[in-house]
Amino acid sequence: MTDAQPHDPARDDARHPARDRPESDRTPENDQIPDNDRAAAHTAAVERALAALDLDTKVRLLSGQDMWTLPAVPGIGLRSLVMSDGPIGVRGRQWSAEDPSIALPGPTALAATWDPGLARRAGHLLAQEARRKGVHVLLAPTVNLHRSPLGGRHFECYSEDPLLTGAIGAGYVRGVQEGGVGTTVKHFVGNDAETDRLTVDNRIAPRPLRELYLAPFERIVEEARPWGIMTAYNQVNGSTMTEHRSLVHDVLRGEWGFDGVNVSDWTAARDTVRALRGGLDVAMPGPRTVFGAPLAEAVRAGQVAEAEVDDAVRRVLLLAARTGCLDGVPAAVDPADVPRGIDGRALAREVARRGFVLLRNESVGGARRALPIDPAAVRSIAVIGAGAREARVLGGGSATVYPESVVSPLEGLRTALPDHVEVVYAAGAEPRTRLPHAREGFTLRARYLAADGRLLAETPQFDGQVRATGGFPAGVTRQNLAAVELTGSFTPRLTGGHTFAVAGSGELRLTVGGSVRFDDHCAPEGNDPFEMLMHPVERRVTAELTAGEHIEVALRFVPLRLGLGEGIDALYFSLGHSEPQLDPDAEIEEAVRAAAAADVAVVVVATTEEVESEGFDRGDLRLPGRQDELVTRVAAVNPHTVVVVNSGSPVELPWRAEVPAVLLSWFPGQEAGAALADVLLGAHEPGGRLPTTWPARLDDAPVTTVTPSRGRLDYSEGVFIGYRAWQRSAVAPAYPFGHGLGYTDWEYESLDTTPDSVRVRVRNAGDRPGREVVQIYLASPADTAPDAPERPARWLAGFAVVEAAPGESVEAEIPLPDRAFAVWEEKDRGWRRVEGVYTVEAAHSVADRRLTGEVTAG
Repeated sequence: MTDAQPHDPARDDARHPARDRPESDRTPENDQIPDNDRAAAHTAAVERALAALDLDTKVRLLSGQDMWTLPAVPGIGLRSLVMSDGPIGVRGRQWSAEDPSIALPGPTALAATWDPGLARRAGHLLAQEARRKGVHVLLAPTVNLHRSPLGGRHFECYSEDPLLTGAIGAGYVRGVQEGGVGTTVKHFVGNDAETDRLTVDNRIAPRPLRELYLAPFERIVEEARPWGIMTAYNQVNGSTMTEHRSLVHDVLRGEWGFDGVNVSDWTAARDTVRALRGGLDVAMPGPRTVFGAPLAEAVRAGQVAEAEVDDAVRRVLLLAARTGCLDGVPAAVDPADVPRGIDGRALAREVARRGFVLLRNESVGGARRALPIDPAAVRSIAVIGAGAREARVLGGGSATVYPESVVSPLEGLRTALPDHVEVVYAAGAEPRTRLPHAREGFTLRARYLAADGRLLAETPQFDGQVRATGGFPAGVTRQNLAAVELTGSFTPRLTGGHTFAVAGSGELRLTVGGSVRFDDHCAPEGNDPFEMLMHPVERRVTAELTAGEHIEVALRFVPLRLGLGEGIDALYFSLGHSEPQLDPDAEIEEAVRAAAAADVAVVVVATTEEVESEGFDRGDLRLPGRQDELVTRVAAVNPHTVVVVNSGSPVELPWRAEVPAVLLSWFPGQEAGAALADVLLGAHEPGGRLPTTWPARLDDAPVTTVTPSRGRLDYSEGVFIGYRAWQRSAVAPAYPFGHGLGYTDWEYESLDTTPDSVRVRVRNAGDRPGREVVQIYLASPADTAPDAPERPARWLAGFAVVEAAPGESVEAEIPLPDRAFAVWEEKDRGWRRVEGVYTVEAAHSVADRRLTGEVTAG
């Protein structure tokens, strides 16, 4: 196929007829209209629409008209396509709390379930949320790999393993698109760290590029047929990804047959001609991009052919047809057949507890194990840690949404425990360097005002963070907005000196209880407009308040500027708050006293947005503040100490051998506390297994280089990342890939192999129902040729989730994909199946292998 030829989606759809998919993968619309007929209808509608467009209209369709949308063309029945972040919830057109979103647990939590079916159900919910908000395309999922634990966006990606990443991502994409909403799988490819992500040239050799970093995208394209891909900011081997013809045009479209839209990451497109010829279809955001008018000029100057533009427009029109935005053709999913009526809070709670990973669970005093806690056997529980009252339920950056409510661990336990159990709270140690956004005890609204004081709009606020990116509330424009007031009431819980924090670039005036506490112009630091918007300097003041005494609070903000360039509306300011606090030593002493007096101590330790977020990489893996000291001090006075780790990615746990139980909650979504109570009290078992290896110390990790040198970052480790690399190390990690405990025990009874599958029988040997993740690893043949490419000691080849009642045996049949036996040969530019007798291992984790067998690859 040459660049000038039209892309016929019917040819691609014909490779995936509905009858070739298993029944569980089929949806009603597949049965009502055969794929080939629907694809043919889409092709015909696209060609009719394209024929009616002039050049200037065509190029407009390849450029965002604002932050989140593509333009409508009423003359051809084309409505405006709306895109939205993010991976754990659907924000909508406005990045604000005006329209709350369901907040699911973070992507690492979803991957920790090892359950593509659950990911698919999460996709159904997100599609339901997208339809409710008028969104046609979801900018997710993120399927970059956990190359290094220092990666700042680690929490937004699934795993260090490409097979697990691809399986969870495919389930997610299927679910969203079965709901009639498009996906854009991101970030294609190599966006595995944040440092200098706009410019870094990641040097990745062909073999690791194919076997690791491209592999999840390839699987998702082949299995789930996403309607979109988002190309990354970074370069790979000398070419920015928005211009990478070899990877986008030749591999993604050519080899894999991807027929969807390729959209740039926001502001990533840099050159008109190179981007179009590199395979980019849509440059976002608008209205000023390298496409649009500059592309029309390039065509008229003879720099590119109009036929090349037509190919990109065809793909945009096909996306419109699939999402129901093009008149005269049925959408890819009949509106009557999309999944509906999904309880978002219930699903968020289920995903959270299914993703919790129980890292350690030892006996207490020679008696029963620390978890689950028996409410009938305890009289008091000390709940300790700032994260217990203010849980961090989602990651920072574009993954952020605003849920209607959040259940904290403290609230969840208090609600679930019987009345006879006393719950005592102590903060212990503050991990944050910035105050948390005002929430508990506050009732707030944002009032948007004109220069004459006229009210333009008023919206409820989830917390003290006022943010609008890509659009203001209805009736508000850059031209008429002069100020925003965050107003409401606050009822203090404690008497004493309360600390308030204001942040924003512009004039800020804070009034508390009728008294002006802060009134000043706050200038931004630096020249980066995104940093000025997202991380303005914080100023603090104190106010003496009385517990239970209702007061009025108001923060008036006159912004220094509105927007992030032409056409991108943006606004941010915030009100933070913290209760009266003891000095840090006294805070820890208070927590120790509470723990010593309680039957059980539950300590919640957490990362913060200052150390784990989009936009920067981590400098270390330590818990912020004095949280490590807090755990050690509490464990010394209470032998029944349970530590809950609230982080999106690995942290060092130097005290892990000092406590009987360690539970990893990731970023657990809005139902965090309810799910935590379910697991701690034994209503449900923690179902998660580690999707990435947890080092004991950063220095032990195989890959710790995420900072470029002279603009380049060499992936010199090749195919050896994650557990593939740990197997070559003399140092063991704290917890290996695939590790996770439940509340029952499993015996692996038998393993049988065929050339393309493995059957494993396991038995629940415990006294309560449970769920097990059966993991299959392959090890290279012993007689591999000396000149063959070096392979890991073993690698994940498949997995299955099984459930069984006490004493029950169940069998899992797990396919062995052909790719598991192959390596990428750059010399022949293709996959080569390595023949020989492979060892097959059925395992509870990569380090806990229970049964072995053999399979011959011919």
